[in-house]
Amino acid sequence: MIATTFVFAVQDGVSRHLAGEYNVYMVVMIRYWFFALFVIAWARMQHGSVRKLAATSQPFLQIFRGLLLIAEICVMVLGFVYLGLIESYAIFITYPLIIAALSGVILGERVGWRRWAAICVGFLGVLVILQPGFRVFSPYALLPMGSALMFALYGLLTRFAARKDSAATSFFWTGIIGAIGMTAVGMFHWQPMTSADWGWMGFLSIMGVLGHFLLIKCYAVAEASTVQPFAYLQLVFGGALGWMIFSDNLRWGTAIGGAIVIAAGLFTLWRERAAAKS
Repeated sequence: MIATTFVFAVQDGVSRHLAGEYNVYMVVMIRYWFFALFVIAWARMQHGSVRKLAATSQPFLQIFRGLLLIAEICVMVLGFVYLGLIESYAIFITYPLIIAALSGVILGERVGWRRWAAICVGFLGVLVILQPGFRVFSPYALLPMGSALMFALYGLLTRFAARKDSAATSFFWTGIIGAIGMTAVGMFHWQPMTSADWGWMGFLSIMGVLGHFLLIKCYAVAEASTVQPFAYLQLVFGGALGWMIFSDNLRWGTAIGGAIVIAAGLFTLWRERAAAKS
C-alpha cells in the first residue's frame, strides 16, 4: 500500500505537469486508454475471457461509477494545476470523512456519535486549511473539495456494487467506461504534444497501470480496512513532490489542518473496524 500511494503521488505530479501544458481532458483520455488496455489484458489472463468478467446485473450502476470517477479525476487534476499538490491533497483527504457521513444514507450503515464527532472535527481541520492563506481560500479550493465528494460517492457506490458484483468486475467496468467516456470528450480537445511530453505521457500511463496493479495485489493479501490508513501517505509523498519540483509552499495552516483531518479520518476507520467486530 505504501508503494501504491507513492506511485499514485508520482502519477499526480506528472498529471499536474501535463495538464499545465495541455488540455486536461486529453491528458486524462490518453491515461485511460492505457488503463482500458490493462484491464482487458488482465481480464484475459486472470479470468479467461472479457465477457465473463464483464457480466453484471447492475450495468447502469457500473456505468455511473465509471463516469463519476473520470469526472473526479479531471476536477482533481485541475486542482493540482491551480492550487498545487500540497494544498489540493490537504483538502482531498477529507474523502474518508465524507464516506463515513454518507454511509448511513447510501448503505444504511449506522454511524455512531463518536464517528459523527470525528467527522465534525475533520471538517474543522478543513477550515483551518482554508483560513490562513488567501490562495487556498479561493474558488479554486472548491476543486479538491468537489473531487473529494465525488470520490467518496464513488467509493460508496463501489461498496454498494460489491453486494452483487466482484471487485474484479467493478474494476473492469471502471477502466472500460472511463476510456469510453473520456474519449467522447477528449477527442474534441486534442492538441499536438512535443516528443518530450509524449515521453512523460508514456511514463504517466505506466505509473497508472503499475499503481492499479499494486493496489490489486495489496487487496489480494490484506483487508482494505487494514491498509487504508497508509493511503494518507499520499499527502506526504505528493507534498514532497510539490515542494521539490513545483516549489509549492507548505503553510502552517495547511500542515495543522491536514494533521487534524488525518487524525479524524484514522479515528473513523478505527471505529468502523471496531463496529464491524462487535
